[in-house]
Amino acid sequence: MTEALPKLFLFAEIQIKPEYFEEAKAALDQIIPPTLEEPGCHVFAAFTGKDKSNTLHLFECFDDEDALNFHYAQDYTASVFKKYENWLSAPVEITKMSAISPVSWEQFHG
Repeated sequence: MTEALPKLFLFAEIQIKPEYFEEAKAALDQIIPPTLEEPGCHVFAAFTGKDKSNTLHLFECFDDEDALNFHYAQDYTASVFKKYENWLSAPVEITKMSAISPVSWEQFHG
C-alpha cells in the first residue's frame, strides 16, 4: 500500500438558501485572496454547481490540518461561518482527502 503523500485536499459542498445565494457567493469570493496568502494554503477556489442550484463548491489544498485550522481561526473565515448560520439550507459537507499518487500530488506541489 502506498503511503499517503503530504498535503490535505478538501471538497466542500455548501447549500445556500435562495434568498442569500448572491450574498454568500460575494462573501466567499472576498475571502479567497487573503486565504491564498495564508502560509500552508495552496488552492482555495470556489465554484457554483451546474447540477444543483443554490450550491457552492470549494476545492481547497492546505499543507496539513494545522494550516487548515489556521485558516478557520482567521477573522474573515469566522465572519463567513457566522453568516452561514442564517444562510445555509443544509449542513456543509466537507470531504478531506490525500493524493494517492505522486502524479496527482505534483499538480499541487508548490
